[in-house]
Amino acid sequence: MSHRLPQGGRLIDKARTVSFEFNGQKMRGLAGDTLASALLAEDQMLVGRSFKYHRPRGIVASGAEEPNALVGLGRDARFEPNQRVTTTELFEGLQAQSQNHWPSLENDIGVVNNYLARFLPAGFYYKTFIHPRPFWKHVFEPIIRQSAGLGKAPKDRDADRYEHFYAHVDLLIIGGGIAGLQAALDAGKQGKRVLLVEQTAHWGGRAPVDGIELGGKSADEWITATLVALGKMKNVTLRSRTMGAGVYDHGYALAYERVTDHAPSVDAPRHRLWRIRAARIITATGAIERPLSFAGNDIPGVMLASALRDYIVNYGVAAGKRIVIATNNDDGYRSALIAKEAGLEVAAVIDPRPDAKGDLIEAARCAGIAIKQGMAIAEAQGGKRVTGVKICAQDSDGSTGEVIACDAVGMSGGWSPVVHLWSHCGGKLIWDEAQACFRPDPTRPPLSHDGEGFVFVAGAADGHSTAAASLKSAQAAVAAATGQAVKSRLPKVVEPELGALAPIWIMPARAPIQKRTKMWLDFQNDVKVSDVQLAAREGYESVEHTKRYTTLGMATDQGKLSNINGLAVLADALQAQIPAVGTTTFRPPYTPISMGAIAGEARGAVFQPLRRTPIFDWHVEHGADFEPVGQWRRPYCYPRAGEDRHAAVTREINATRGSLGLLDASTLGKIIVKGPDAGRFMDMLYTNMMSTLKPGRCRYGLMCNENGFLMDDGVVARLDEETFLVHTTTGGADHIHAHMEDWLQCEWWDFKVYTANVSERWAQVAVVGPNARKLLEKLGSDTDLSAEALPFMAWTDAKIGGFEARVFRISFSGELSFEIAVPASQGLDFWKSLIEAGAEWNITPYGTEGLHVMRAEKGFIMIGDETDGTVIPQDLGLDWAISKKKEDYLGKRAQARSFMDNPDRWKLVGLETLDGGVLPDGAYVIRAGKNANGQNNVQGRVTSTYYSPTLKRGIAMALIHNGPDRMGEVVNLTDGKGGQIKARICSTIFFDPEGEKQNV
Repeated sequence: MSHRLPQGGRLIDKARTVSFEFNGQKMRGLAGDTLASALLAEDQMLVGRSFKYHRPRGIVASGAEEPNALVGLGRDARFEPNQRVTTTELFEGLQAQSQNHWPSLENDIGVVNNYLARFLPAGFYYKTFIHPRPFWKHVFEPIIRQSAGLGKAPKDRDADRYEHFYAHVDLLIIGGGIAGLQAALDAGKQGKRVLLVEQTAHWGGRAPVDGIELGGKSADEWITATLVALGKMKNVTLRSRTMGAGVYDHGYALAYERVTDHAPSVDAPRHRLWRIRAARIITATGAIERPLSFAGNDIPGVMLASALRDYIVNYGVAAGKRIVIATNNDDGYRSALIAKEAGLEVAAVIDPRPDAKGDLIEAARCAGIAIKQGMAIAEAQGGKRVTGVKICAQDSDGSTGEVIACDAVGMSGGWSPVVHLWSHCGGKLIWDEAQACFRPDPTRPPLSHDGEGFVFVAGAADGHSTAAASLKSAQAAVAAATGQAVKSRLPKVVEPELGALAPIWIMPARAPIQKRTKMWLDFQNDVKVSDVQLAAREGYESVEHTKRYTTLGMATDQGKLSNINGLAVLADALQAQIPAVGTTTFRPPYTPISMGAIAGEARGAVFQPLRRTPIFDWHVEHGADFEPVGQWRRPYCYPRAGEDRHAAVTREINATRGSLGLLDASTLGKIIVKGPDAGRFMDMLYTNMMSTLKPGRCRYGLMCNENGFLMDDGVVARLDEETFLVHTTTGGADHIHAHMEDWLQCEWWDFKVYTANVSERWAQVAVVGPNARKLLEKLGSDTDLSAEALPFMAWTDAKIGGFEARVFRISFSGELSFEIAVPASQGLDFWKSLIEAGAEWNITPYGTEGLHVMRAEKGFIMIGDETDGTVIPQDLGLDWAISKKKEDYLGKRAQARSFMDNPDRWKLVGLETLDGGVLPDGAYVIRAGKNANGQNNVQGRVTSTYYSPTLKRGIAMALIHNGPDRMGEVVNLTDGKGGQIKARICSTIFFDPEGEKQNV
C-alpha cells in the first residue's frame, strides 16, 4: 500500500496539516504536498478511469506529463475539469472529484467496454460510419456522442479573474532546472535583460532528487545560492509556477503563470498570460521519462521510476512497501537505491540488458538489491492495484516465468528531451541512436526574420543525460544566443557515470498478441501496442494518420509519455527505422491553459468594451438616440421634444441640405501605411491604382479579399511620397488593419512597409451643407479653403479657429463637405466651437440615419448593406474603380473565374415604388414560378431602403438579376406580410446626378 514515510520530504512541512476532499471523502495532507502526493499518502491508488475501456487508472507520473490522474477541482463558480493531481498544489479546503465513471469510481459500469475490447479496436468508430449504414444514425452515433468528452464542463460563471502581462527581454529562458539557472546566471552577468520561467513551484529540476553535488555543495545548496545571486541582479526576473506555453515567429512567446491556484483565498488574479517579445530564447525544459510496454503496465501502482523517487524524496511518500523496478537504463537504479534508503523493500530490479555495468548498478548490488539482467516483465498482475509481476527472459514470448509479489512497480524506458518549444516555430529534430530519442538539430533551428536561429537549447532538453554536460550546454547556449563569450567557471559536478541504454520497446521481445493487447502506450486514450500494429497492417503508414486512426497522443497529455514508444512500435511494424517514420506535429500550448487566461480581462463589461468618441458626452447631453456600430455607440439621431425618430431624421436631413449640418465622424477607421514600398503595397490592397496618387490628394478605393469579394471601401489620402492615410468603415478598422498585417507578415514580408491603426488618435468632424465653407471662414483659417485652392478630393493641413487640423474635401452626402480631423484631445472643444459659430446658419447635428439616407439619395454604397460577403465590385457598377493597368491586386484572379465573370449576375439598381411608399428591408424581388419547396422564385433583394425627405418618397437600392439592362421595368417585391409591392427599376442616383452641389 502507498503511505507516508516517517522520514524524507524536502518540500513538505510536517508540522502543518492540510484538509481536503476527494470524491466527498475527507482526507489530510501536509503543507507542500501536491494533490497526487497527498492521495498516495492516503493510499488512494485508484484515481480515475480510462477514456475508452474505463479501466482502473492510478498515478503514473509526478509532473505535467501525467495522463491518468485528472480530476474536477472546486465547486460551482470555481469548478474546473481535467486538472492534473500531479501539478495541483494542495491547499486547505481543496475539493476534487474523479472523472469518467458512473455510478462511482470503484464501481464503474463503463468497464463493460473492457470486456468488449476485442470488438472495439483502433479505428472501430470509423468503421461504424460505413456499415451497416442505417446503424450509424440510429445506434452508433448516439452512443459515441454520449460517450464523448472527458470531465464535465463548468456551468456557472467563473468567479476568478485573469490578466495578461507584457514583457520585452533580451533573453527568455524557459525551464528552471540547473541548466536554466546557470544560463540565467551567465546571461545576467553579461547585463542582458533576462526572464527565467519555471512551470513548477520549485527550482532546480531533478538535481536535488537525484543527489547531484555541484561545486562541493548539495544540489539544494547550490540552487539556493544561485537564486540568491540572481535575486541581486536587477536585470533578471524569475517566475515560478510559470509554464512556457508556446514559441512563435519573431521572438514572440507565451507563458502561463498560475498565480493563485495554490492559494485561492489570496486577492489576486488566478492566472496570468505572459506575452513576451524576446531577442533570443533558450529552452532548458528538461526531459520526460518514458514508460515500458509490458502487459498490465496500466494497473494502479505501476508508475514511472523517476516519479516513484520524486514522491519519496520530495514528499516523503512511498507508492508501496515492496517495490519492483523495471529499467532499460542506469537511471532506473537511482529509484531502487532511494527506495532502499527510505526503508522500503526492493524486491528486484528487472533489467533487459544482459550485461549492463555502471556506478549505479554496482551501488545497487552493494545495497543488497537483487538485479535480474536479461529479464523482462511478462505481465503485471492485479486489478485496481498491482499485486505482483511475472518476469521472464527478454528474448522470449513470456509464457513461462517467475512471479514476484509487490505493491508498486517503477518503470523506466529512457528519457525523451522536451523538444516541444523548439519545434513550435519550425525547429527540426534528429534521432539520437545512443539515447533512443529525438533531440534538437542545431543546424536547423527556428529562424527569425533575419534568417538566423533565435531558439537555443540547454540541458536535458538537448539530450544531455548528465548534470555536468547540462551545465556546459547552458553556457554554450548563452554564448550562442548573446554572441558573447561566457567567462564564468562552472561548478565541479559529482555524479555517477551512466552506462548505455538498451532501446526496449516491447517486453518481452516476442510477446504474443494476447500480451500485446494489454500493453498500453497511451494510458488515457487506451491505445495499445496491438492498435498501432493493426493500423500499420491496415495501411496507415504515416505517423500522422496512425495518430488519428488510433488516437495515440491525442489525449490531454498530447503524447508526452506515449509518442516515442508508439513511433518505435510503428517503425517496427513497418520494418522501417524510427527516423524514417518521423514525429507528429508539436503544437502550442505545451500543457493546457485555462480559457480564462486566454481571455484575460476581456469578459463581462470589458469583453467587448464600448468605444466612445471624444464628443460622446456632448451627444448624451443633447439627447442623442444611439445605435451600435461595431464596438462604437454612434448617434442615430437627435430627437427634440415631441419628435420621434422619423421626424428627427427628416429635420436633420432638411437642415443639412438646406443650410448646415454637423456629423461626428471620429469612428471612421484611420490607418497609416508608411515605407518605401507603401505605394506598391497599396496597389495590391486596392482594386484601383494608389501609387500614382499625388501628395495632397485623395482617392476613393475598394478593397477585396483574396476570393474577390468586396470587403471595405474608403478614401485614401497621400500624406507624402512614402505615407498614405487609409480611411476605412467604422466597423472595419481593426479587421482591415489585421488584414494588412496578415499579408505583410505572411506573404509580402519583404515589403518595407509599416502600418499603424491611429483611429482613436484623431477626432473627425464632417461640416456639411451649402454654408459649410462660410462657417470655416468665420472661425478663421490660415489656409485658403476656396474651391480653387482646395478642390474636391484634396486635403490640406490648416489652423482653423486656433485648432491644428487636417482638412479633407470629401463628401458622403453629395453636399459641399469638409471632413476635419483634429487631435482627439481637442475634439470636443472643436465641436463646440463649430456649434457656437454655426448658430446663425441653424447648424444641426445629424446622426447615422441621416448619413445613410443622404448617401442613398446619391447612390453611394454602404459596406454591410450593399455587400454581404458574396458581392464583387462589378455587381455594384463600380467597374470604374478597378484598374485596367495593374497586373495584380488582391482578388483580381478570383474575379476572373467563370462564376464571377458571368454577366448573368445580380447587379445594383435603384427602385421606386409606384405608390411612393417605403420598401421593407431585405424584401425579395419575385420571379415567376415556385421552387421545389413551394416558395416563390426570386431574382433579387433590397439592400437599402429609406424614406427620402429630400424627394418626399421612398427610395431603395437592390441587387437584381441583370438589373442595369432592365431600366423602367416594374417588378414585384415581397411586403413581409404575404402580399406584394410594385416598384420600378431606376438609376441608383436619386438626387443631384451631376454632382453640382458638392462642387460649389
